[in-house]
Amino acid sequence: MFKDKTSLMMTLLKGRTLIVLVLLLIFFSVANDNFLSTNTLLLLAKHVALYGILAIGMTYVIITGGIDLSVGAVVGLAGMIAGGMIQNGVTLQFAGVTLYFSVPMVVILTIIVGAFIGWLNGIIITKFGVAPFIATLGTMYMARGWAMLHSNGATYSSLAGNEALGNTGFSFFGSRIAEIPVGALILVVIAIIAHILLKKTVFGWHIFAIGGNEKAAKLSGVKVDKVKILVYIFSAVCAAIVGLITASQLEAAHPATGETWEMNAIAAAVLGGTSMAGGIGTIGGTIVGAFVIGVISDGMVMCGVSEFWQMIIKGLVIILAVIIDQFQRNMEAKMALQARNESKD
Repeated sequence: MFKDKTSLMMTLLKGRTLIVLVLLLIFFSVANDNFLSTNTLLLLAKHVALYGILAIGMTYVIITGGIDLSVGAVVGLAGMIAGGMIQNGVTLQFAGVTLYFSVPMVVILTIIVGAFIGWLNGIIITKFGVAPFIATLGTMYMARGWAMLHSNGATYSSLAGNEALGNTGFSFFGSRIAEIPVGALILVVIAIIAHILLKKTVFGWHIFAIGGNEKAAKLSGVKVDKVKILVYIFSAVCAAIVGLITASQLEAAHPATGETWEMNAIAAAVLGGTSMAGGIGTIGGTIVGAFVIGVISDGMVMCGVSEFWQMIIKGLVIILAVIIDQFQRNMEAKMALQARNESKD
């Protein structure tokens, strides 16, 4: 009987995020008749896409036992980099000319900037032994400052481009295909790729090995530093993509875009079952976690909940998710110990 209850509890704990999502959908649909309308669900999909892409990169980082606080700032910087190239081009002072790039080139260059910040995070953490929290906190301020300096704090308010300059079409990333937001489609593609990398490749096994026991992974021949650097690059690239999508949706770029979004990414990953202790996590769980964060955010807005209360509630959600995760890990350890004892008997 005890085993049955324990097994049932473990099943509920493992499916807790999905259960919470269903309960939230029921609650907000009762609280607001329009919550499950088509327009609301499409808006939710746009928001979940942003949280989800950020959270996928964060999941990789957390599985290795790290954290990336710079992703929100990278979102803002990516938007400013892209916005500046579209609106003002790139001026070469020594040649006295201004270059304007096509949208595909703008996207590539922006992602390269994001990758550079991720590489910088990885180098600081692996080569200089700086704790991930401190390293990414520093690059967060650097990226945010760079975004502010890019336009002296001003907004790039018109990103439609100019046909004569060959840089139109940036609004595509904020548009819809068959009524589905392009951002949501990008989320699906990134999620599939991230899942395959994590579950079906040696690289993914190395990520889990580092989070489970970094010293043992190193002794097993895993190139720990290289894997960590690649993980932080991936996280920053995800953030840069979110910055591009956000700027495209607004057709404007502001340096403060993405503030505190790293908290949404962390919350989505942890809610989805990614352990802050490292070594555990799934992309599917993270996507469900992103939906929970999106439903909470949009649901509270539609119900007229103060933004200040929203911050408090999100903070509580993160704390509770970590507490429940720790409780689940303790239960699994006890069950494993009990199974070993019974096998000896």
